Amino acid sequence: MNLVFLGPPGSGKGTQADRLAAKTGMRHLSTGDMLRASVKAETELGKKAEGYMKKGELVPDALLIGIIKEKIDSGDLDGGFILDGFPRTIPQAENLNEMLEENHANLDWVILFDVSDEEVVKRLSGRWFCPKCNAGYNYPMKMPKVEGVCDREGAQLTRRPDDEPSVVLNRLEVYKRQTQPIEDFYRDESKLVVIDGEQSPEKVFSMLLQRVG
Repeated sequence: MNLVFLGPPGSGKGTQADRLAAKTGMRHLSTGDMLRASVKAETELGKKAEGYMKKGELVPDALLIGIIKEKIDSGDLDGGFILDGFPRTIPQAENLNEMLEENHANLDWVILFDVSDEEVVKRLSGRWFCPKCNAGYNYPMKMPKVEGVCDREGAQLTRRPDDEPSVVLNRLEVYKRQTQPIEDFYRDESKLVVIDGEQSPEKVFSMLLQRVG
């Protein structure tokens, strides 16, 4: 089964993709993680993408499409995949359809995790991580034993630049302007499934399994 997860930043789509991948063996492909890894490694792609990411803007289509095409063509995703963070625009969605057709595959469902702007800002502004082990924390849901300090490494927690409140608001505006139109694109293809992302993670996952399990 091949899936796309949609939703604003902080909607929980990455967490749900991890859980579904662990349960089913599907590959979870997060473009955000791939881009951050490229930035850290200072690759040519990472250098190009870093400026866009720091400002909360979308990375240009050509960069993302190249990443996804390489993965699909390699055969790494033949056992089923969950795309998290791609496609974000109609041209990307059209390119994805073309790439899948070329590999005799298709997209089964597009899951939209629906979360309000207020909830997104609250979630992302409280999100911190350890720069040493990359462990994530979220105030007030998952707090470290000592405030501001990683439980495992004892390192000072930090916030990703794109989780700063001002950048979060910009990311939401970018999402609404450029990403939400693809909801209608997939609705027209009868592939869109909407799940209330403001429920508990367990309830959201239960609803997800009912739909795709």
